[in-house]
Amino acid sequence: MSAQHANAPYYFVPGPSRWPVTAGISLLIMMAGASAWVNDIAWGPYANAIGLIGFLVVLYKWFGEAIAESEGGMYNQRIDASFRWSMSWFIFSEVMFFAAFFGALFYARSITMPWLGDLDHKILWPDFAAQWGNVGPAGTVEAFATMGPFWIPTINTALLLLSGVTLTISHHAIRANHRTQTAIWLAATILLGAIFMGFQVYEYMHAYSELNLKLTSGVYGSTFFLLTGFHGFHVTLGAIMLSVILYRVLKGHFTADNHFGFEGAAWYWHFVDVVWLGLYVVVYWL
Repeated sequence: MSAQHANAPYYFVPGPSRWPVTAGISLLIMMAGASAWVNDIAWGPYANAIGLIGFLVVLYKWFGEAIAESEGGMYNQRIDASFRWSMSWFIFSEVMFFAAFFGALFYARSITMPWLGDLDHKILWPDFAAQWGNVGPAGTVEAFATMGPFWIPTINTALLLLSGVTLTISHHAIRANHRTQTAIWLAATILLGAIFMGFQVYEYMHAYSELNLKLTSGVYGSTFFLLTGFHGFHVTLGAIMLSVILYRVLKGHFTADNHFGFEGAAWYWHFVDVVWLGLYVVVYWL
């Protein structure tokens, strides 16, 4: 949302839209293609690609209509409040998403592993070592090395913390109606996010080729790639959000007083920063 108008309706209710049903059809095709793909059915990759492209087109058109409504003066403070609540609950759902993954890591590391290593289970698995990063009972997993905090994870931590600073500067700039500074600092934030993802790709290549650490490397490998991989996906999504906001800033959207589109994307990015700090401590240090 970028503008509020005194003449806007009490609460804007959009007319019938084709986008919800077309989004559902696109997702259905995409997931059907993904299911066929993992089962080695020839048409799976093509259906998955068609569904993904269709879904992206729907998002582009749907969000474009919402932006046009905002710029056309259809939104007021009541709409702004609904957007803020919607984004707040969305981020809360993401918090619960990561809480489940952190909970799985805690259960495997602090409950299951000591339980398997106690005296009663020594009879079944005498060679099992109850230390994090193990190869499982009876050596059921290929040997691998664990991932430490130096240096890529530490560099990535610095990058995300710095991106939070640049985004905050950009936010203050838009509140002061300094559009050039807003765009510069926002572009810097996106660049830092892209560098973060580049380092994470390099880290994964290092894990596979040099540490033999894979998704199949027992519970350590599965939780490591699950947590860091989904976080990387969220960084990518956040960078896309900020890129759209940057485009809108360059197009002259938003005002110093009304720019929730910017703020919503900023909330999401700061959430991603905080989650990474938890990952950095729990996954790489402990």
